[in-house]
Amino acid sequence: MSPAQTSMAPDRHHRTADPHGHSAELRAAAAALPHTGLGRRRFLTATGAAAALAFAVNLPAAGTASAAELDARRIAEDPFTLGVASGDPHPTSVLIWTRLAPRPYEPGGGLPRGRVEVRWELARDERFRRIVRRGTLTAHPEFAHSVRADVRGLASGRVYYYRFRVGGWTSPTGRTRTAPATGARNTSLTLAAVSCQAYHHGYFTAHRHLAAEDVDVVFHLGDYLYEYAVNATGGARDYTDRRLPDHYNHETATLEDYRLRYALYKSDPDLRAAHAAHPFVVTWDDHETENNYAGEIPENDVPPEEFLIRRAAAYRAYWENQPLRPPQRPTGPDMTLYRRLRFGRLAQFDILDTRQYRDDQAYGDGWRTPGPESEDPARTMTGAAQERWLTDGWRASHATWNVVPQQVTFARRRNVPTDAYKLSMDSWDGYPASRQRVLAGAEAAGVDNLMVLTGDVHVSYAFDLKKDFEDPASRTVGTEIVTTSISSGKDGTDRPANWDDQTRANPHMKHYNGRRGYALVTLTEQEARADFRTVAAVTTPGAPLATAASFVTEAGNPGLTPV
Repeated sequence: MSPAQTSMAPDRHHRTADPHGHSAELRAAAAALPHTGLGRRRFLTATGAAAALAFAVNLPAAGTASAAELDARRIAEDPFTLGVASGDPHPTSVLIWTRLAPRPYEPGGGLPRGRVEVRWELARDERFRRIVRRGTLTAHPEFAHSVRADVRGLASGRVYYYRFRVGGWTSPTGRTRTAPATGARNTSLTLAAVSCQAYHHGYFTAHRHLAAEDVDVVFHLGDYLYEYAVNATGGARDYTDRRLPDHYNHETATLEDYRLRYALYKSDPDLRAAHAAHPFVVTWDDHETENNYAGEIPENDVPPEEFLIRRAAAYRAYWENQPLRPPQRPTGPDMTLYRRLRFGRLAQFDILDTRQYRDDQAYGDGWRTPGPESEDPARTMTGAAQERWLTDGWRASHATWNVVPQQVTFARRRNVPTDAYKLSMDSWDGYPASRQRVLAGAEAAGVDNLMVLTGDVHVSYAFDLKKDFEDPASRTVGTEIVTTSISSGKDGTDRPANWDDQTRANPHMKHYNGRRGYALVTLTEQEARADFRTVAAVTTPGAPLATAASFVTEAGNPGLTPV
């Protein structure tokens, strides 16, 4: 969180744990843990809790896969209220997704506990006259009637259209595209970066504008949803034409809570439009589970074992509701979300997870004076395995641009231009040794064009990444593009209250704006261009789109120049 957004959540470790809880089976598993000798990270897969929260191989757990089949012809209401989505494009395949929920605000989505056959089609044209692939999937109630198809054998760098059918119902049409062929000398690629879409803070107007952009891929950098209560009028949306059910008016904690919250978010027409228009590559931050959690350590004063139950529920719901491939399927409270995508020889994307493996925030979190605890050389933001994976991937990269989509601010960010400055312990500033290892890994690998994509802070920034942030004259080794929020923080302002302090305190900060919106980045062999798109308001719908600022950085000559 940015300093201007601290009202989004109470201070760490000072919020009462959610009183409505998990099943007796899961609580018993957590309570028994101290006597089992098992590691906390394994307890959900080593006890009876696995049957409730862990995925089996291919199908639901034994005893549930034989659930009765529903006659799809008897589904009387549109089951595609949550839209369609595609994601993680490869050169010859793409993942397509939907979830059946004729009544999205009801537990179970308004469907009985039975399996449903779902047909899908993928075509070269929007009218489906040239269908190139089709198939059938089973939507299981154990997975909230979500389905995904990994459609293979496709042409590279090509636009496709897809849809799903259930009984007499047909989904909206989605548009997607495959990545360029491995080794292709593609000359241009345009991506969008988005993050932080608090439903109760305003409308997703920026997503409606994004749906109309001509982009190859969208990177969602986290906080796809928020765990906080949403009242009957939708918070700052201030509905007068509807009332949301009471079960949204508490913090998410259980699997059903998270499923219902995704249904609320995905029922938003602007978010559905963006998903239908472009393939998404998603990664989470904290609010998909709980504010500012760190690895196995919760924000609240609850036993870590109980938090892992909540984390398992959140991770499973995330998987069920996002266009993710089978390698990302979670097992209990563990999910491998970091992964690599290549778009020809122009770009390699190394998508990070900076929540699941990090050390606890130093000094109790928040903005603190740095010291021995935060500067401990052993501290990690990514965990050792992910860090090695990142640097090994750079050594093998042949891409012009090496782009790292991730969650929290990477560049140093002092809050005031004096010696009495503080840094955010939740960002990479709270893990400076980890940041330095990453930068050293990029240098050792000979990465010439490093770009970090970031969300989280509800403002847009543009940073030059310095070899030594203590020395403004130090060599620039890369750039960081920080996208603002879609809606979190409500309307915002062009110049937040701390604009003067932060711009003076951080000479490598080239841009700072507090409106809502998204970032567009166009990569070519010669340069990268970043355009910061903003809307004037989100507490009322329909605001027009503007470009707050634009910058370029030349290939082989890192450093941002305003356009």
